[in-house]
Amino acid sequence: MLTAIRKNGVVLAVFACVSTGVVAITHYFTQNRIEQQEQQQLLTILAQVVPPQTHDNVLSGACTVVDIPYLNKQPPLHAYIAKQNNIPTGLAIETIAPDGYNGAIKLIVGVNNQGVITGTRVLVHHETPGLGDRIDRRISDWILSFTGQQVTAENEGQWKVRKDGGQFDQFTGATITPRAVVKAVKKITEFVDQNREQLYRQPYNCHGGQS
Repeated sequence: MLTAIRKNGVVLAVFACVSTGVVAITHYFTQNRIEQQEQQQLLTILAQVVPPQTHDNVLSGACTVVDIPYLNKQPPLHAYIAKQNNIPTGLAIETIAPDGYNGAIKLIVGVNNQGVITGTRVLVHHETPGLGDRIDRRISDWILSFTGQQVTAENEGQWKVRKDGGQFDQFTGATITPRAVVKAVKKITEFVDQNREQLYRQPYNCHGGQS
């Protein structure tokens, strides 16, 4: 009986080792592919929010970590500095809309030196399919309504959904989601306008970034 137990133990140990090895090998051969896909996705998003003709540097490498004070208890986010002939022309900055209907919504917003929004995209959301998910560019064009806009003393009262007296469309049956996004885009644009020079001076300190 002891012999049988030892034999079974050896079989289980061998099986465990083989399984661990298979997992390790699979991870080794797929990790680079996953990283390449993530990098390509980042490059695609950055090209959508910062016009390629406005910079000659590689945005993904010109990355700085940003702590946005009004986003309480959120991890530091990233900003990507666009440069033409080594002169900053704008940036793409991540932000969070903490008050989405189904939780936080992660965004990235492009803003040029004049404070004009050059593009906005949703990076992560958990909004209801068929309702709040229309903030996603793959579902509708709504997110494009921010392009070309800027926040000024004269128009800041219009930075609301129409239901609240503003200029941005809401969704039928889903006002909370677009309201949260409009507020987040307005606040991050104001943050950039107030901190632009400091952001441009920060070191490139994201993972894989180069100064």
